[in-house]
Amino acid sequence: MELLTSIEVILVFVSFLFLVGCLLTPVADRLGAPFLLLFLFIGMMMGENGIGGVQFDDFTFAYDIGSIALALILFSGGLDTTRASFKKAGMPSLMLAVVGVIATTFIVGLLINFLFSVPLALSLLLGAVVGSTDAAATFLLLRQRNIQLKDGLGETLMVEAGINDPMAIFLTITMVTIVDNELAMDAATFISFLPQLAQQLGLGLVAGILGGFITALLINRVKMPVSLFAPFAMAACLLIFNLTALSGGSGFLAVFIGGAILRDRMTHQTERVSQFHDGLSWISQIVLFLMLGLLVTPQELLNHVPLGLGVAAVLIFIARPLATVISLAPFGIGWRQQAFIGWVGLRGAVPIFLAIIPVISPGPVSSGFFDVVFVVVVASLLLQGWTISLAARWLRLIADPEDGPKLPLGKGKAKARAKGKD
Repeated sequence: MELLTSIEVILVFVSFLFLVGCLLTPVADRLGAPFLLLFLFIGMMMGENGIGGVQFDDFTFAYDIGSIALALILFSGGLDTTRASFKKAGMPSLMLAVVGVIATTFIVGLLINFLFSVPLALSLLLGAVVGSTDAAATFLLLRQRNIQLKDGLGETLMVEAGINDPMAIFLTITMVTIVDNELAMDAATFISFLPQLAQQLGLGLVAGILGGFITALLINRVKMPVSLFAPFAMAACLLIFNLTALSGGSGFLAVFIGGAILRDRMTHQTERVSQFHDGLSWISQIVLFLMLGLLVTPQELLNHVPLGLGVAAVLIFIARPLATVISLAPFGIGWRQQAFIGWVGLRGAVPIFLAIIPVISPGPVSSGFFDVVFVVVVASLLLQGWTISLAARWLRLIADPEDGPKLPLGKGKAKARAKGKD
């Protein structure tokens, strides 16, 4: 009975926070703020130093739930990514996802080591954690602002955000291993991790392609109730993710690729499956941000604000723009497009999620590391999220609507006749 009562209390608490956050989304739209920030702050307010007084510091549980939520978010992102998007933005996105993340990691790490005297291994770990852009934040902000970008920029940003997490995760785990075992910071140490990188990316890619094709084949061939197609795809996503992870591959890459393959190969129920997972993605993001907000203790967070703001400044104004220029140099992309991609390198739940890894590892990293990354993410969402529309307009990168406003039939005919007379 006690278990039932505790489950009921938890469900009431989570449901209440979820409803409050959803009802406040119009306020975020009006303020022009990324609405996911609301859920971070609601989580903080309900935490142990807030009005809720809820004590939640189980980083291991948060990591497990966060992994599932992120897998569902990336699968939904894959379902939203068409073959045309890959053709238009595949190579630039791949360079940003690999070279860009590596460059960001080292630029942030070296500058933080120099400016704040943070040990090099720890500063590089910090760079790795904040090195990737966030698929959830990128997808949602472009939708929230209803922004249509020219020159395939939207596709570039979304494909990059979907495929750069595996590199950030690999670099994070590599640096956690180096920090925990006090390994030498030299080329030989980094080279020794390359086979693991090849295994993760290779298995992730193969598993995603096979999983997407098999799931599409089953959906196309097996007759089941219409309402089961979308849950079937969700179960396939979780199966692909966990099997790939168990085999030593990148489950996050696998589910994104699997989602994109599934969208391309499905012959029916595409819209139903896509809408179901779009809603599931929203729920996953909200739960993830609420949980990450609960993990933060505001009193302790204040002690790490200066370093967090310093890292955010280095990341936003130096590391991301330089990494973008380095990554896109071979493609002859214009300076305005590079400037926009460099500015809209949004950080969201993924860096906060990755910051859990060194905290739950047996090494010397404390929860203060998590707080620093939390400050970086909030600063990124506030500054870059608030200015995404302004930057697109200033750089003249917003696409004109293909069709003008629809006129009533009579007025349209009258206008056509008037033009004919002219």
